[in-house]
Amino acid sequence: MFNKILIANRGEIAVRIIRAARELGVATVAVYSEADRDALHVALADEAICIGPARATESYLNMNNILEAAVATGAQAIHPGFGFLSENSKFARLCEEMNIKFIGPSAQVMDMMGDKINARAEMVKAGVPVTPGSEGEVYTSEEALTLANKIGYPVMLKASAGGGGKGIRKVSNAEELVPAFEAATAEAKAAFGNGAMFIERMIFPARHIEVQILADQHGNVIHLGERDCSLQRNNQKVLEESPSVAIGHTLRECICQAAVKAAAHVNYENAGTIEFLLDEASGDFFFMEMNTRVQVEHPVTEFVSGVDIVKEQIRIADGQELSVKQEDIEFKGHAIECRINAENPKFNFAPSPGKITNLFLPSGGVGLRVDSAMYTGYTIPPYYDSMIAKVIVHGENRFEALMKMQRALMEFDVEGLTTNIDFQLELISDDNVIAGDYDTSFLANTFLPEYLEK
Repeated sequence: MFNKILIANRGEIAVRIIRAARELGVATVAVYSEADRDALHVALADEAICIGPARATESYLNMNNILEAAVATGAQAIHPGFGFLSENSKFARLCEEMNIKFIGPSAQVMDMMGDKINARAEMVKAGVPVTPGSEGEVYTSEEALTLANKIGYPVMLKASAGGGGKGIRKVSNAEELVPAFEAATAEAKAAFGNGAMFIERMIFPARHIEVQILADQHGNVIHLGERDCSLQRNNQKVLEESPSVAIGHTLRECICQAAVKAAAHVNYENAGTIEFLLDEASGDFFFMEMNTRVQVEHPVTEFVSGVDIVKEQIRIADGQELSVKQEDIEFKGHAIECRINAENPKFNFAPSPGKITNLFLPSGGVGLRVDSAMYTGYTIPPYYDSMIAKVIVHGENRFEALMKMQRALMEFDVEGLTTNIDFQLELISDDNVIAGDYDTSFLANTFLPEYLEK
């Protein structure tokens, strides 16, 4: 096992990784920006090194500074968490060149699956269903218009090198396409340095179903079941649950096996997620993309499968075989996660950074977990993502999980800044959500208009 790993991230995921490493007997190195000098991950790690100013481009995205920190501290591996450099193949390649283990897939596989065009082509080869779409990158609005007219509306424009909801636009007709393309490609270029787009027919309304997979260096590939991530706003997930109420045993087995097939086809290593769109009316599902990292919502899968995904990531990177086989995994109960953000839902979800003057985290009972890097007196900086916590619950059944989440959110209190806790409480208490009757359009088209009128 590694003696020491460096965590190239911040916030709750950095804290999560530090805790997993400590339980494995592995020392940790935290990196931090000047704005994060008082952050919890800095206090919890065995060592901590400042890697630059507050701006992410000068700190958490500064590959040279992070690698220098790893060399200076003798870290044998780097865990990138999610966001920042987690899906950056250049960084993974630099780690390989410096003989530092990148806790994730190889740079080659990351290139293959991180690019939507390449990923689509590989899935076709693997026999995984894909939606009708462009066969290559699209660079101009004229080309996009021609392709969209051929594919048929509505279509989805996606940044070829993108992720996290950036560079994505839904287009209902030809009149909307050119301005949407120009906006999406500009956003993609600013976010990823690459404005190339991909076009595919939009499956709408749909369920957003993703499958967690684990793969080691010895050819073992397993799945840990699916998550339903259909409750989202602006392509950003708000609430996730596992298992999905939208699919039965047969369809679940088909989707999960398709994910295993996809990962095995590209010789994937470490934790990853295959995302699908499900047409509930027909039961057809289509590959959407692969996330080559640990997901924000990984805790719901940990609750229902009993597998610690972050520990498995570290073991896999160390060259060990998976600690479990597919037949060993027994899915139990139901899990739900709510993302808690420092934002104002009543004011177009505007970020709301500030100092936490009082904090009470929900606790008590079996099957309740709060992943966070908050503490009383901590100032949430304005430079990074607004997510400040995740509340995850597990129950013997979905109703118990729903009630447990309602109870947890009622207890959760953060003073000093505005959060979306009340918004999440109303969402989890909504009759449609309780009935499991929702799709990717529900939050924006049905729930939000009613919520904002109150």
